Amino acid sequence: MTSSTSLTTTSDTGSGHRSEESDGVRWAAGIWVIVVVFAVITAWWSHHVGIPLRDPDGKMFRGRLLSAVVLLAVLSVLEAAWRGWRTKRPQASLPRLVRGLPAVWRARWTNRRLALALAGLVAYHAVYICYRNLKSWDAFNTVRDQQMLRWDRDLFGGHSPAVLLHDLLGTHAWAYVLVVVYKAFTYLVPLSVMGSLAFVPRIREAYVFLASSLWVWVLGVGSYYLIPTLGPFASAPREFAGLPHTSITSTQAEYLAQRAHLLADPSASDAFASISAFASLHVGFTCMVLFMMLYYRRRWLSVALTVYLVLVMIATVYLGWHFVSDVGAGVVLAGLAVLLGRLTVYPRWHRGDMPTG
Repeated sequence: MTSSTSLTTTSDTGSGHRSEESDGVRWAAGIWVIVVVFAVITAWWSHHVGIPLRDPDGKMFRGRLLSAVVLLAVLSVLEAAWRGWRTKRPQASLPRLVRGLPAVWRARWTNRRLALALAGLVAYHAVYICYRNLKSWDAFNTVRDQQMLRWDRDLFGGHSPAVLLHDLLGTHAWAYVLVVVYKAFTYLVPLSVMGSLAFVPRIREAYVFLASSLWVWVLGVGSYYLIPTLGPFASAPREFAGLPHTSITSTQAEYLAQRAHLLADPSASDAFASISAFASLHVGFTCMVLFMMLYYRRRWLSVALTVYLVLVMIATVYLGWHFVSDVGAGVVLAGLAVLLGRLTVYPRWHRGDMPTG
């Protein structure tokens, strides 16, 4: 990880840093414009389908928001400890570092930065709950899986890309490896969002990541409605019958049951679907994080994320979650999300605003 970027050259306590934070309300407003517009669209579509906004067991907004605040607090303390050790290590002793930790933490976490970070988290989770409800209501659209299956086979000379991967990698050891890779995404999302707020010195630059992540969810649910699909595991189940039974298998069956329950009884308070394939947001969000690490000039994190992204792409097709077309669409979506995220926070694009190596 390099330390020579403009992100790290601005002092946490310098006048430039403080003036940027004091101007935060103006440039952070773009985030809330996204929230308000997306909430209005969600409310309108909720009225259209006749289903109220739902937060099953409070897990998608209240639970996630609380967990996010706790994670941000932990990461901010770890960042302060690292920063304190890095600046005092020639004469550092553990007791001295511990005693100085509150001052080091407070040097970055001014009241304004705290307010901007917490407001950003509320905005992020407001967009996420809207995204999940819109994704659920996608179940009422006519699926186009057969078209996607044809596209995939046309790309691979009449063969199923999933079957080709099964033949190449086998259907035992690699199945378990790719299950772990796929499920790791659950941790990548909160760690990357909260990590950007905690570790990026300038809160405005952290907001670029936050805005980009919002655009992933907004563009992602738009792509679901553009081409409604369930995924190869649902539309071509025989291709995955040779894979071992894993937690992924159970989750896929659960998602189909949830969708059937919603379609059978939309008024049920627990009716909520979680399945849509195009585009792959496992790929889209992971690729967005990679693009942001390149933007921040984090070389080693970029290398690690590139490896992980390739494995995620393989896993989504191998396990039957996505068509190859979904993977390509996820990459395009990520690039567009980062572009829109940057423009959301920096509406007037100047070359000098970009992090420099």
